[in-house]
Amino acid sequence: MSFSLTDARFRLARALGLFRRTWASLHTRGGRATWERIRTRMAKALRPSTPPSDPLWRPEPMTPDTFAPFSLPRSDAPRVSIIIPVYGQLTHTLACLRSLSLQPPHVAAEVLVVDDSSSDSTPTLLPRIDGLRYLRREHNGGFIAACNDGAAAARGDMLVFLNNDTVPQPGWLEMLLETFTAVPDVGLVGAQLLYPDGRLQEAGGTIFSDGNAWNYGRFENPDDPRYGYVRETDYASGAAIAIPAKLFHRLGGFDRRYAPAYYEDAALAFAVRKAGLKVLYQPRARVLHDEGTSAGTDLSTGMKAAQIRNRDVFARHYADSLSHQLSPRQTPSPASLHRNQRQILIVDESTPRPDHDSGSLRLVTLMHMLIDDGAHVVFVPADGHHAGHHTRALQARGIETWYAPFLGGLARWVERNGARFDVAMLSRHFVAAPLIPLLRKHAPKTRILFDSVDLHYVRERRSAEVHADPAMLAAAVRTRSRELAVIAQADVTLVVSTAESRVLAEDAPHAQVRLLSNLHVAGDGGPDWSERDGVVFVGGFAHPPNVDAMRWFLDRVWPLVRLRLPALAFHCIGNAPPDTITAHHGHNGVHVHGHVPDLTAWMEGCRVAVAPLRFGAGVKGKINLSMAQGQPVVATTIAAEGMHLLDGHDVLLADDAKQFAEAIVRLHEDRDLWKHLSERGLDNVNEHFSTNAARDVVQALFLAPR
Repeated sequence: MSFSLTDARFRLARALGLFRRTWASLHTRGGRATWERIRTRMAKALRPSTPPSDPLWRPEPMTPDTFAPFSLPRSDAPRVSIIIPVYGQLTHTLACLRSLSLQPPHVAAEVLVVDDSSSDSTPTLLPRIDGLRYLRREHNGGFIAACNDGAAAARGDMLVFLNNDTVPQPGWLEMLLETFTAVPDVGLVGAQLLYPDGRLQEAGGTIFSDGNAWNYGRFENPDDPRYGYVRETDYASGAAIAIPAKLFHRLGGFDRRYAPAYYEDAALAFAVRKAGLKVLYQPRARVLHDEGTSAGTDLSTGMKAAQIRNRDVFARHYADSLSHQLSPRQTPSPASLHRNQRQILIVDESTPRPDHDSGSLRLVTLMHMLIDDGAHVVFVPADGHHAGHHTRALQARGIETWYAPFLGGLARWVERNGARFDVAMLSRHFVAAPLIPLLRKHAPKTRILFDSVDLHYVRERRSAEVHADPAMLAAAVRTRSRELAVIAQADVTLVVSTAESRVLAEDAPHAQVRLLSNLHVAGDGGPDWSERDGVVFVGGFAHPPNVDAMRWFLDRVWPLVRLRLPALAFHCIGNAPPDTITAHHGHNGVHVHGHVPDLTAWMEGCRVAVAPLRFGAGVKGKINLSMAQGQPVVATTIAAEGMHLLDGHDVLLADDAKQFAEAIVRLHEDRDLWKHLSERGLDNVNEHFSTNAARDVVQALFLAPR
C-alpha cells in the first residue's frame, strides 16, 4: 500500500511522543532501566506483528488399497455425537476418520458414520474401524436424510455434523463447544472452513435479500482480522457445525423440503434465530474442506442442480426474514455485517493485557460491557502488533481486533473505516492527538471520547516534586499543554477519579468531563483472616510510581515491619522489576515474583495488601483488585486519592514510613479490624468501581444517540 502524507504526519507525531516518554523515563527510571525498555520495544518492533498460523495438519494418506484398521474415540455416555454422512469417496472418509483418531477430542464423544448406500468398498472397510458406529441406509436419500438418521441414533447432548471430505484441525471440537459456554443464548456454531491450500473458504455465510448465499471471506487470508473474531452469522455451512441435540430435534432436524441437499443449513440457522438463539461463527475451530468432492461444482447437473431450486424454496419460506438481509448489491464487510449494531472504535497504544495492569483490566471490562449491551466493538492497537493470546482473547469475545500487516497503517485505516463508527474512544493523549483531526475529517458524525487513563501531566508534576527535579517539572508543563489541547478537541473526556474531575474543572473549565473509573467484579470476600498470612504488593514496574513506591517501601518501611513481626513474608508481584527491587529477593522475608498470570493465590492467601505510592494520578487498580477479593489495604494518601476511601473505615492511610509500618502490623494482627476493613472494602468496590456503578455513564456516552 502506498505511503501517504497523512501516514507521515501520524508517524512523526508518534515518534515525537516516544522521544518525550523516553526522556521522561531517563529521569524517573534511570539509564539502565530505560535502555532495557528500549531494547524490549525494539525487539517487539522487529518481530512479525502477526504470529504465524498453526500449520495445517493432515494424516498420512490411506486408500482402500492400503487400508489398515484403526481406532476411534468411543464413550458409553458421550457428551458429543459427531455425525458424518457419506456416499462413496472412501479415501476422503478415511482421511476424516483418521484425523479424529490421531487427534482425538478431549471430551467424551462418539463417531457415527451414516452410509447413504455407497456402492464402493465403504460398507466392507468402515465396520472394521474400532469404536466407529456405522449405520447403513438401504436406499440413497441424500445429505438431509443421512444427517437426520444420524441425529436420531445419536446419544450425545451435542450434535456435530461433519462432512466426510473434511480434515478437522487440532482443537476444533473443543473450540466449537467452548463457544456455547462463553457466549449466552447460542443455538448453533459453525467452524472456519479452509481450502486444502490454506486459503479461507468460509468465515460464516451471508444470505442476501434475494435468497442467494455467499461464503464470507472466500479465497481470502484466514489470518485477516475481518475473519478472526467470533460473531453472529446468517448461517454456517453444514460441513462443520454444532447444535444441541434437544434443539435440533425440537426444530424438526434438517428441513426435508430441501431434500436431497442444499439450503438445509441456511434454513436450520434461520430456524435457530427464530427460536430466539444465536448463530455464531467460531474462527478458532478450523476445518479443512475439499469443497465439492461429493456433489461437484456444476450447478446445472446432478445434486448441485438442487442448489438453484432450493434457493427459490428458501426465498419463499423465509420471505419476511429476507427483507432485513443485505441487498445483493451490497458487499459483505464488517461495516455492513454489523449495520444494525452500534459500532464503537477503541484505539490504545497497545493491546490490553488484563493480567498485567489495571488499566488493561478496565479497558477489557469496558469492551465486554459494550458487547453484552449489543454493540459491536473494534479495537486497534496504535503499535499495530498482534499480542498473541491477548489479541485472541479479544477476538474470542467478539471484538474485531486489527493488526499489521492487514492494518496498513493506522492513519490510512482510519481514512478507510472511520465513517462506520458511532463512537470512537482514544486512550492516552499521545495516541489521541494525531487521530482526532483524522476522525474529524473522515468521520464527522462520530462522537470522539478521550480516555485520559490518568492525567499524565498531574502524575509527571508530582514525580518532579518528589524528586525535586526542575527538568522533569518543565516536561510536566509541556505534557500539560499537549494533554489539555486534546481535551479541548474531544467531545467528552473520561477521567478515572473525582480528584481528576476537580483538576480539570480548574484547568479545562469548558471541557465536558465524565467519570468512568476502574471496573471490577467484587467477590465473596475470600478466605477468613485465620486462613491468610503475609503482605503483598501488585503493580507493573513499567509504571514509574510503582518503582519509586517499592524502593521507598523496601528501604524504609519493610525493615520496621520485620522488627515487629520477624517471621512475616512480603510478596512483590509485577512485570519487569528493576535490579534495585530484585536485589531484595530472598532477604528479610522478601519474595520478588515478577509477573504472575493468576493472582488468586496471593489475593486469597495474603492477609494485607499495600499501596505505598508517593506520586501518581488516577485511580489505583491495585487497591481495587485487593478490595474486590476482600483483602484490606494499607495505602498512602496519594494512592487512595479519588477512591472514596476513609481512613479506619475501609482502608488504613499513612504517608510516613514509621506510621505505614505500624498500620501494616496493626491490620495484620487485629482480626476484628481486618474483618471490618475487608467488608467495607467490598462495599466500596460495589458502590464505586463495579460494572453496575458504571452502567449509566457507559450507556450515555457509548450507546445513546448523539
